[in-house]
Amino acid sequence: MIDYVSGFGNHFSSEAVPGALPIGRNSPQRPPFGLYAEQLSGTAFTAPRHENRRTWLYRLRPTAEHPPFIRYEQATRFTRDVGNALLAPNRLRWNPIADALPGTDLIDGITTMLANRDPADLEGVAIHLYAATLEMTDRVFMNADGEMLFVPQAGRLELLTELGRIEVAPGQIALVPRGVRFRALLPNGYARGYVCENHGALFRLPDLGPIGANGLANPRDFETPIAWFEDRDIPTQVVQKFMGALWTTELDHSPLDVVAWHGNLTPCRYDMARFNTINTVSFDHPDPSIFTVLTSPSDVPGRANADFVVFPPRWMVAEDTFRPPWFHRNVMSEAMGLITGAYDAKAEGFAPGGLSLHNLMAGHGPDLDSWQGASDAELKPRRIEGTMAFMLESCWPYRPTAYALEHGQPDYDAVWADFPKATLP
Repeated sequence: MIDYVSGFGNHFSSEAVPGALPIGRNSPQRPPFGLYAEQLSGTAFTAPRHENRRTWLYRLRPTAEHPPFIRYEQATRFTRDVGNALLAPNRLRWNPIADALPGTDLIDGITTMLANRDPADLEGVAIHLYAATLEMTDRVFMNADGEMLFVPQAGRLELLTELGRIEVAPGQIALVPRGVRFRALLPNGYARGYVCENHGALFRLPDLGPIGANGLANPRDFETPIAWFEDRDIPTQVVQKFMGALWTTELDHSPLDVVAWHGNLTPCRYDMARFNTINTVSFDHPDPSIFTVLTSPSDVPGRANADFVVFPPRWMVAEDTFRPPWFHRNVMSEAMGLITGAYDAKAEGFAPGGLSLHNLMAGHGPDLDSWQGASDAELKPRRIEGTMAFMLESCWPYRPTAYALEHGQPDYDAVWADFPKATLP
């Protein structure tokens, strides 16, 4: 059984062995049981107190103990291969990737689809698809480029992290901070889904403004694991992502050996069914910002480096209103995935596990069938059921990887063909 404590961004403490957590001092001369005190900093030391994220770890061995890293070549599609060629402003969409071959674990089963900015800029995001059939046993992964938001689409993941174990299923998300090592188990024997990788300011809950004190995602619903550790003296491979490339080294022990910890830089999970959806009860379709779960701000107020947005089951009651997303062009770039069901702005072609991209100022909206159905619908209260979609919106344009450019749907533009011309009097 995996136990959790709740509250996003709060300071917690946890110990897997009673007495392992020092009291009153972060780095005592002699930590309990001969453990090593190590700070994991997710922000600059001097970041304002309300922005500062760090956790103290008390572990069996220091992280600094490892041989040099060498290039890791096995995960051939987990790569920031976006090139520098001119990027056409075309709308793009992809079918779900094929099931993973037998013997493919989470890291080797990641396919990078979209990316923007260089991780060295400490800005931007990337979107990956994953498909795995093999558990990670004697190796772990660590991302030095950014935090990783896992969005399962099929099959559960159990993430064994330095700070504890998190099990995440479709309909939930799991956030692993930059620099936290983990390995992934597959309770169902397979797993498919998305990874949203954030290189910029750490994800946090958005401000609510006129909404007030409550609504959208609430801090109490983000669950952080209790301390758990491995004491295994066996060869363990470490794969690390650094500056867009993968590197590897080998240890003679498992590095998931944190016996106790305290701080506010921690993995967490969130059940999207707990999202308190805000919507209109009069007229007009509000901006999709009302569906924001987590945001990563940029240096420009109100313009996000990344917004993670969900479209869950909800009531639609607006009067004299076109209820699906309206036709629009946006200064933000929108990448969308579908976890389950159908998306209300697309009648076909957008399958669970698929992906779409509308870069900045690309005109988009419902396809012809969705527009016609919504235009002719009787406007009575209707509940949208059996669906969950998400969007990773960014102020930076996305560049598809070479793999993505080769595997897109060739006829996506056709969904907006044959709209009838308006008739003037």
